[in-house]
Amino acid sequence: MAGVVVYRDGERSHLFYRLHVYRRRKGEPKTFSWIDYRDLIVATHQQLRAPLVWCWDNLNVHLAGQLADFAAENADWLRIVQLPSYAPELNPVEGVWSLLRRSLANFVVADLTGLVRLVKRKLKKIQYRPHLLTGCLTQTGLTLETPSKP
Repeated sequence: MAGVVVYRDGERSHLFYRLHVYRRRKGEPKTFSWIDYRDLIVATHQQLRAPLVWCWDNLNVHLAGQLADFAAENADWLRIVQLPSYAPELNPVEGVWSLLRRSLANFVVADLTGLVRLVKRKLKKIQYRPHLLTGCLTQTGLTLETPSKP
């Protein structure tokens, strides 16, 4: 899974996500590539029709040169900020994953298709509860307010 929580001052929070299902087929990628992350950024930008400040954790694919090149080419609407190493407590989407894990705790699925369906349903529930998404930002200690200059 890859996800982004979007905050705008005075507006409701949004959650955008993508699932990658690995079915162990020959030649199938096991995980997200830099292109998948690029596509998530573009889809988010198109949906919001606004400039983005994108915060990355230190996942190796987030550090790919191609993503840095993409950010440089789109600097008019995209700014990437690197979170410190080993600081998941600063990443609001980690709160979303925690909510998701808790909501899946007492479910049993028969197969991968059932698991995907359940995960999508639970993410939709989180997605349409902006107070939960706002709580994910609050738990990081980060705010949307810009500090005033002395």
